[in-house]
Amino acid sequence: MKTIAVLTSGGDAPGMNAAIRAVVRTGCENGMSVYGINRGYQGLIDDDLIELNIRSVSDIIHRGGTMLHSARCLAFKEEEGMQKAIETCKKHGIEGIVVIGGDGSFRGARDLSLRGIPCIGVPGTIDNDIVSSDYTIGYDTCLNTIMDMVDRLRDTVESHSRCMVVEVMGNRCGDLTLNSGIAVGATAIVIPEIQSDIEKHVIERIRRTQKTDKKHFIIMVAEGIGGVAALAKKIQEECGVETRSIVLGHVQRGGSPTARDRVIASEMGYHAVQLLMKGIGNRVVVMRKDEIVDYDIIEALTMTKEIDTTLYNIAHEISI
Repeated sequence: MKTIAVLTSGGDAPGMNAAIRAVVRTGCENGMSVYGINRGYQGLIDDDLIELNIRSVSDIIHRGGTMLHSARCLAFKEEEGMQKAIETCKKHGIEGIVVIGGDGSFRGARDLSLRGIPCIGVPGTIDNDIVSSDYTIGYDTCLNTIMDMVDRLRDTVESHSRCMVVEVMGNRCGDLTLNSGIAVGATAIVIPEIQSDIEKHVIERIRRTQKTDKKHFIIMVAEGIGGVAALAKKIQEECGVETRSIVLGHVQRGGSPTARDRVIASEMGYHAVQLLMKGIGNRVVVMRKDEIVDYDIIEALTMTKEIDTTLYNIAHEISI
């Protein structure tokens, strides 16, 4: 391939810029022309492209968000939208695309690949919810952001002998909630993958720790569970401790990526271009057992992922 492109789609994640940088520089160093597609698939439909070179991606590795911006594109789900995207590729001679995003972005990459535009998916999402990959770009940064914010909350919670119910991002995946809960010493962790009895797993745990003279509590709840305000009210009524709720929100997405995210994003971006250089498309680059590998997109989208129940049990054993 002589001409490739790169786009970011779906929710932004710290480390996306590092992946873009790796794609552009790997392509340029191997004699390719590289285009950046603004606003994801919407930009591909609208022919919103810029040609990039090695200097175009200077000083972005440490920045959060994505220099190419992102957007969710309903039009791309329709055949008419996909055909417009293909016409844009033909107009610029684009022979392959690196798609950085989540499962929805990978489905778009699959659809383009099946229509003759080879695509390589790179997992970029803070939730760590790509079933084919043990790790997704942005996860480590987000996890550390959550830990930092809850550590700050703990200072005031402890000072006032309160309970704080914290909602963490992750609609269908509890990885962020589970790992941040362990990191901050949460009394209870509620995630969508494990059925929780609020009375048993939250209320009774608080009562039990109160008997050991503990007076402040942190409860971590995944976004997919929700209802943190109602839970806070229930805890206050049944446990007699002043309780507040907080939704951390989109602040979790931002910030300078950690070293781990920068390195893994660079590895994945490099691997993606290496595949395109060999004329290989319809693949996703993932991390499995600490190694960068790739799978067929269709195979990757049918994989399943389970929460680490051992880690969940450890969390509750040591949180009393």
